[in-house]
Amino acid sequence: MVLRPRHSDPNMDPDRGPEDQEPGETGPGETVRDIPETQEIDFVTLGMFIIDEIEFLPPKPPAHGVLGGAGSYSALGARLFSPPPYSKTVGWIVDQGSDFPPSVTSLIDSWQTSALFRHDPSRLTTRGWNGYTDASEHRAFRYTTPKKRLVAEDLTPPLLQAKAIHLICSPLRCQQLVTDILARRKAAYFASPPENDPDGEGYTRPLIIWEPVPDLCVPSELLNCTNTLPMVDVCSPNHTELAGFLGGGGDRLEDDPDTDAGGSSSVDTAAVERGCEQLLASMPLQSYTLVVRAGEKGCFVARNGGRKKKVLAGGGDGAGGDDGGKTVVKKKKKKEYIRGGLTPDTDMEALFAGLMQDEEGRVAREEIEIDPGVEKWIPAYYGEGYGKEDARDKVVDPTGGGNTFLGGLSVALARGKSIEEACAWGHVAASFAIEQVGFPVLGVDEEGRETWNGVRVHDRLREFQERL
Repeated sequence: MVLRPRHSDPNMDPDRGPEDQEPGETGPGETVRDIPETQEIDFVTLGMFIIDEIEFLPPKPPAHGVLGGAGSYSALGARLFSPPPYSKTVGWIVDQGSDFPPSVTSLIDSWQTSALFRHDPSRLTTRGWNGYTDASEHRAFRYTTPKKRLVAEDLTPPLLQAKAIHLICSPLRCQQLVTDILARRKAAYFASPPENDPDGEGYTRPLIIWEPVPDLCVPSELLNCTNTLPMVDVCSPNHTELAGFLGGGGDRLEDDPDTDAGGSSSVDTAAVERGCEQLLASMPLQSYTLVVRAGEKGCFVARNGGRKKKVLAGGGDGAGGDDGGKTVVKKKKKKEYIRGGLTPDTDMEALFAGLMQDEEGRVAREEIEIDPGVEKWIPAYYGEGYGKEDARDKVVDPTGGGNTFLGGLSVALARGKSIEEACAWGHVAASFAIEQVGFPVLGVDEEGRETWNGVRVHDRLREFQERL
């Protein structure tokens, strides 16, 4: 662990305050706690770190100084399935201001992740206010101190080579981030390829998991959204955000003839399915997955089929947090091609010798597995099948549940899981996030195994998969 100063921009205007700080820009006297260059990273998020103030409806008292932000919750989701030493494969960025609570630093340190701490005494820590306005769990949010947005330049070399990258942003910003990340990642890899891959043939594109920012899930951004989809592997709005893109309001779409005017907070599953169908149809020849998060209904997974089946990522098992998985770089074999036309002296026997033949001497052709696509609802952990009354007692605060879901989903994909299994990881991760105000408690059971809120993550995942 090394603390080093980050040099600020020599052209920075000395009269500008921290509230005017541009993304990727550093403040005077900033120090960084480095991540080892050789550390392998499965997951990294560009979500921000925020300290929250949460106001609930009476009589529930408010909560102050709560660890929060999309970056923190998504890192939690990945960390839940990554006990040490795999906890170090979870990367995120923690920007500490002059008022950063030491207790929060201790809490983050206890997770043993690859958190990139950046301490800047010239600014305040990003803080936010969360307020619940009604019983339907609709939440209002505003920043109470200047925010510091993260960009591609903030990713240090280990974080830049992560297998899965979580982004939470607008469509246009997502396009810019993906372009910048891929350019920097490629340049870094080919500038210094691993010793076992001197030709750079093992370069892999990261998985991009995009969470649209709620404020810009509006009809005027629909075209930008559809243009962004081919650049990502997974796009995951919640059901309200999907409705917002497609011209709907609240939980339902405007053109739904069955919509009542009662302002119900229930999820219109048919509207969600139609919305996904519309987005998939906008780019029928592209391969991406929509995962629409829908609260207690769970999530709806949709992906176009008809293409050659492709595995989203390679990796080890990593099941249920008992191990983390390893990725092996597989070099592409160079193929030798005989070029030019046939001539009288062409050795025909040698020409056909390399063709594989079956037992009857016929040329064997490669079987191409066609992706059938996916259209599937996957229930939430505290949803269908759990017990309605029990679920109400368990769900204390839904803040951060969606971000935690995507952290679990992302790390599952990074370790080679299918999208359906990754959603199960996401639901289990979210279940731990919503059981209390703030974050679940990390502990150890009598067998020395890691627990969260007194429960082993692997046990909860196994029980959930049996229920499914």
